[in-house]
Amino acid sequence: MYESFVGQRQRKALTAAEKALRALGGGNAARARKAAAQAVDLDQIGVYSGLDTAVAPLAEKLDRGEAIDDAGWDSLIAVLGLGPLSGLIDELRS
Repeated sequence: MYESFVGQRQRKALTAAEKALRALGGGNAARARKAAAQAVDLDQIGVYSGLDTAVAPLAEKLDRGEAIDDAGWDSLIAVLGLGPLSGLIDELRS
């Protein structure tokens, strides 16, 4: 039962992380911040522990009307590691 609960929360954390990335890609800084904070809150195993910190400067760029450059996207990969989200990041940056 406990493992099922943790698994459900972790899946929700992944969904929130995806929403944060898609919000950045769509230029929505507020939504990116909110979703990143949700991912951190729901994360049970530390996979997304630095996502909100990594999203913050990129959201600030969007607030200033600036685009997220490759270095910004790379900083997210550095925090999240290689995996399905890095594929999404590559898709969003192009």
